[in-house]
Amino acid sequence: MERVRAGAAVAEEGSVPKVVLISSVAALGGFLFGFDTSVINGTVGALAAVFQAGDTAIGLAVSSALLGSAVGAFVGGQLADRLGRIRVMVVASVLFAVSTVGSGLAFGLVDLSLWRLVGGIAVGIASVIAPAYIAEIAPAHLRGRLGSLQQLAIVTGIFSALLVDYFIATSAGSAENPYWLGLSAWRWMLLSELPIAVLYGVGALMIPESPRYLVAKRRDDKALSVLRTIIGRGAEAKMGEIRRTISTEERSRFADLRGRLGLLPIVWAGIALSVFQQFVGINVIFYYSSILWQAVGFSEKDSLAITVITSVTNIVTTFIAIATVDRFGRKPLLIVGSVGMALTLGTLAFVFGTAPVDASGTPLLQGHSNVIALVAANVYVFCFGLSWGPVVWVLLGEMFNNRIRARALSLAGCAQWVANFVVSATFPSLRTVSLGLAYGLYTAAAVASLFFVIFFVRETKNKELEDM
Repeated sequence: MERVRAGAAVAEEGSVPKVVLISSVAALGGFLFGFDTSVINGTVGALAAVFQAGDTAIGLAVSSALLGSAVGAFVGGQLADRLGRIRVMVVASVLFAVSTVGSGLAFGLVDLSLWRLVGGIAVGIASVIAPAYIAEIAPAHLRGRLGSLQQLAIVTGIFSALLVDYFIATSAGSAENPYWLGLSAWRWMLLSELPIAVLYGVGALMIPESPRYLVAKRRDDKALSVLRTIIGRGAEAKMGEIRRTISTEERSRFADLRGRLGLLPIVWAGIALSVFQQFVGINVIFYYSSILWQAVGFSEKDSLAITVITSVTNIVTTFIAIATVDRFGRKPLLIVGSVGMALTLGTLAFVFGTAPVDASGTPLLQGHSNVIALVAANVYVFCFGLSWGPVVWVLLGEMFNNRIRARALSLAGCAQWVANFVVSATFPSLRTVSLGLAYGLYTAAAVASLFFVIFFVRETKNKELEDM
């Protein structure tokens, strides 16, 4: 990778490839975000057997990372304002690496949960720093597409984790079996994240700091060099805009987010976007799909293969979102996604809710029900990947004004991870009660998200961050 220096000579018109490269390195945090939260999928059955744990204990072990993510998201914005975007990326990469080694060598479920908590802090930091950095580094006409790189990185990370799980499990014969160096296959699944964590830290040291952060720290010469790299001839004018906005702003505090309803309306909107993104149940598919499909009759190998196929669907759809988000806008995509998710989740709720059950209460999908459930699940992922997956990250990166962006993103990110935890921790218990009920709740969230977007979300397409 070519080292990108703030003081490098730049063509007059800026360099789109360099901007894409810079944004892609920042989005590696999103890759780790997706990989870290999904690699646990292939280990769930083995963890339950090895540590003789029940549904509640497994649910807490899986979702412990999400509690750490809430903490990481909450402090990420403050650290970014204090230390800079690049240094915080490096901190996140170190936490990823430490968590990976600790999780892979854990002695028990409590030990594993604590290491996963550390990794979750890194995930939370990455979840707020990448969209903020990309929004600040990207020209307005490219911001939607570059902001979507975060979601593309997340879904690619999910796919990669599930693919690794599949190949390790099939090579070893089962996630419980010994693999390399006498370590169990499930341990190698968790250890496989280490090389990407190191690459993220190295890459972060090779990209320039955010020009807005540099101006705020009175490092105008470096900020101007970065802007010349990004936008070329318009760098001086853009520098003037950033100076003017920063000169009228005081140091950001969480008190700045307060409004008549406790928080500013725009902050509530960001929190609601984050919560709805999780309450539609997307991560149930990626955290528990392997045991879900096994529960309704598929083998372990087939269940992992189905999960990999679903993640490929997510990646393909994200490419479509990247190609359309700056053309059609953010709000139309969210509306289309909400309608599609409501219909497909409703189908899953009906199929699981009306299927006969065995002695343990597990639905038995008969006839064409298997096919209907598989198609509905993949169309649901398609609808999410086209809309709420990437578009929420784009909006969170650009909907807040410069003064409150980092703090507001931290609060919205924290809310997102708390919502993710609630959904992930409750699904094992809901599954034992009724899969129809679980998917019915996610259907209700999808319907509610449609009305929220129609009445409360404002379009941000082609607006400069200084105009927010």
